[in-house]
Amino acid sequence: MKTKNPDLGPDRARRAVVEEHWRASESGDVDTEHAIYAVDALLEYPQSGERFRGRATIAAQRGGHPADRHFTVLRIVGRDDLWVSECTIRYDGVPTYSISVMEFDGDHVIRETQYFADPFEAPEWRAALAEPR
Repeated sequence: MKTKNPDLGPDRARRAVVEEHWRASESGDVDTEHAIYAVDALLEYPQSGERFRGRATIAAQRGGHPADRHFTVLRIVGRDDLWVSECTIRYDGVPTYSISVMEFDGDHVIRETQYFADPFEAPEWRAALAEPR
């Protein structure tokens, strides 16, 4: 993880660290991508019931993914020690939406929970109520 800029407030500095994590995820910079995690961090996928403990284990499970992955960050919001990222992840060109909830202790993420959802067609009955995205 890069040194914090003392001219940035704590929330702006934390946001910069989260942004750096996602840039590294997209570019394939494995070391920078995983530098955000504490050595004993916990990553949880509630939908599958999986838990991955430790920076090395988190990096290994991501490094073993068979798909070509690309990340687009749609929004990052947070304050203090809790940060949420809304992303689109493309696995072999197929988009999936992801919400990442990161909990920090000091300079590192100690717990991340990720939720995933596939896109779906909007039902016709609410078309007149919806705005185009």
